[in-house]
Amino acid sequence: PNYCGIGVSGAGARRHPVQNTMIKLFSLKQQQKDGEATGKASNQKRASAAQLRIPKDINELNLPKTCQMEFPDPDDLLSFKLVICPDEGFYRGGRFVFSFRVSANYPHEPPKVKCETMVYHPNIDLDGNVCLNILREDWKPVLTINSIVYGLQYLFLEPNPEDPLNKDAAEVLQNNRRLFEQNVKKAMLGGYIGATYFERCLK
Repeated sequence: PNYCGIGVSGAGARRHPVQNTMIKLFSLKQQQKDGEATGKASNQKRASAAQLRIPKDINELNLPKTCQMEFPDPDDLLSFKLVICPDEGFYRGGRFVFSFRVSANYPHEPPKVKCETMVYHPNIDLDGNVCLNILREDWKPVLTINSIVYGLQYLFLEPNPEDPLNKDAAEVLQNNRRLFEQNVKKAMLGGYIGATYFERCLK
């Protein structure tokens, strides 16, 4: 009998066990290849707009000398921190940490940004929410992470009492800039402003 199996056909044809094993191996390999191809295709489908855009934004960052980025998990570019250390203005010498969380819909919606450092500021409330127009109604997909960095830095150089989240700080800034400056220094050194305690955040 012809055990090689090559060229044998018909209902009574038999295959050598070795050949059967090789065919099975070939089938398994092909299934693996097909599975990998399907996996790659589905991964590409799953790649969100944010995952495609964020690496570009990060590569094109042009940070001011007063700012630095931190990535707690280098494999997760959608979650990171920004540290701002102003070198002028009311907040000079302070160290303020912001967390960024980028949704899958970025850049069609802005990142979620919170201030992790408790700060006496008219545009940042005591829960860390930030009042910055480009994080809300003025966001556009053409804006980048760099745009937000410069916007946050500007809040420390020019706090805006006209659009406050901390109304008490805004009123003091509007009515008595000298007292506002004293309160900022007291808060950064670690102390109470009214009934609210601020932890030290000077460098």
